[in-house]
Amino acid sequence: MNHTPSGKPRARAIGIPFDGRPGALNAITDVAGVEVGYCTLISGEGPLVVGRGPVRTGVTAIFPRGKAGVAAPVFAGGHSLNGNGEMTGFVWIEESGNLGGPITITNTHSCGTARDATLRWLVERGGIDLSAAWALPVAAETYDGKLNDINGFHVGEAQVFEALDDARPGPIEEGSVGGGTGMICYEFKGGSGTASRRVEAAGETFTLGAFVQANFGKREQLLVAGVPVGRHLPKSDSGPDQGSIIGIVATDAPLLPHQLKRLARRCGLGIGRSGAIASHSSGDIFMAFSTANADSVAATREVAQAAFVPDADLTPLFEAVIQATDEAILNALVANETMTGIDGTTIEALPHAAVQDLLRQYGRLSN
Repeated sequence: MNHTPSGKPRARAIGIPFDGRPGALNAITDVAGVEVGYCTLISGEGPLVVGRGPVRTGVTAIFPRGKAGVAAPVFAGGHSLNGNGEMTGFVWIEESGNLGGPITITNTHSCGTARDATLRWLVERGGIDLSAAWALPVAAETYDGKLNDINGFHVGEAQVFEALDDARPGPIEEGSVGGGTGMICYEFKGGSGTASRRVEAAGETFTLGAFVQANFGKREQLLVAGVPVGRHLPKSDSGPDQGSIIGIVATDAPLLPHQLKRLARRCGLGIGRSGAIASHSSGDIFMAFSTANADSVAATREVAQAAFVPDADLTPLFEAVIQATDEAILNALVANETMTGIDGTTIEALPHAAVQDLLRQYGRLSN
């Protein structure tokens, strides 16, 4: 699928070549059961008035087993490439190797709101009885304060509920949507992006998908299909790199928590393909989960058994993470439009024609 549901071109539509074989949707939702929802907030223009706007923000929700399977945990593992950021629930996932409930992604100052609202959603709409139990939802963030009235706290419980309620399978929108609404990537308009791969490993075929909230990088660092595109495009004066990226990897391959942690690490190699260096001020945090072994993850008071791909056969899955993460970032850039936010701050969209000309000069344009 070369266009988003609203008709915006994705990276392949403008001729950017990629390695690997994508799934039918080329999205994280190619992994059966995964559902994604958004709440997008865009309102106001002109000077910043804290509490009123302009507003350029939102929330993204990802359900590993869909809303119907919200009570069923998944094996998971995470990795922090550079820790100037937040992903709640990370410590328990490191300890236990499993993830329960949905993942939300939003702006930095709304991360706690997303976490707390998810708890309420689980009780009120997810049918989860927490009267004698507890939950530690995963909520992650990147900073959108260059375009958004971030201290106006426009993401509230209702907006988190909207994203969670909106989650569905199938093709998903990309660019300035959900938590990615106000994000900037390589000094161009960034945001939400996704991609997937079909992988042969241990004699079977599996699906792996990546989702990113891309908000990082300096323009001169940008690489597209190995071409130093950023060096050839007009320079920007946006100051130091103060952005971040959240990467979520899903797969139906049966993997154990330590193996999923190894997959999550490969997101760093994926963002490196597009030129990222994980600067001091960047929060580059990744999570990987497997939808396999449902009975094993949920088992209690009995000896459980779990299938898994042998460690020696993980390399194709590592490669798929790298490929899908790179493509997801470029989809977030390509499926986007110029945005003006607070105080007239304008972030240009990646210029498609200029990128195509450069790829052509380097012999890398695919069509």
